Amino acid sequence: METVIFAGGFGTRISEESHLRPKPMVDIGGQPILWHIMKYYAAFGHTDFIICAGYKSYMIKEYFADYYLHTSNITFDFRNENKLIVHNSVAEPWKVTIIDSGLNAMTGCRLKRVEEYITGDKFFLTYGDGVSDVDLNALEAAHNATDSIVTLTSVQPPERYGVLEFNENRTKITAFAEKSELSGSYINAGFMECDRKVFDYVENDESCIFERKPIETLAAQNKLGVHIHDGFWQCMDTKREHDLLNDLWDNGKAKWKIWNN
Repeated sequence: METVIFAGGFGTRISEESHLRPKPMVDIGGQPILWHIMKYYAAFGHTDFIICAGYKSYMIKEYFADYYLHTSNITFDFRNENKLIVHNSVAEPWKVTIIDSGLNAMTGCRLKRVEEYITGDKFFLTYGDGVSDVDLNALEAAHNATDSIVTLTSVQPPERYGVLEFNENRTKITAFAEKSELSGSYINAGFMECDRKVFDYVENDESCIFERKPIETLAAQNKLGVHIHDGFWQCMDTKREHDLLNDLWDNGKAKWKIWNN
């Protein structure tokens, strides 16, 4: 089953990095967050990827074109007809299709533009800027258990700021906590599974936002399923979140790292 990854946006909220490269190519522990997401799916046996590229798409293409150079030890032998020797090559068992889905296209349009590359009746869909330890097998089981066209993973994100509690007339603070683990509200965390029928709900129009009319229509038709995930999830919208993910990786606390190598 293919995994489609949205990787074409401008990433304006993390402009410190994204003015140089697409947000999915921003490094976590020396590798793009896109690589981390792909490694995660591959750990569950899903190794066919379709990347919806856009902004600076050439950087994503160049990364995979030079993947051996990024992951292996090499020798350039200029004395012997400019020979290139790859030592201990590290090749992922992946098939990666990169589609330039448009510079200004919204997510619904990007999805519609990769329809012809989907070979089966179902596929995974996620965003190129978030990591999690969601059980993809459980997601698949949840999707197969209903007649939903799309099943999305939902999480309660951690609070970004300290939490205040007030007295009844809200004139005094009665408690202050650094942070609460959960905010109480569930959000779309990505990590979706879709039936091919979802393409009937999206349009090849740059203004089509997947999370608006298509998702809202599916919800209204009782065709939008949910898989509740109570574990780790973290997006990378800001420099603070970028620093957080790097810190987790550097200190061996990256819960999304479930692969051995």
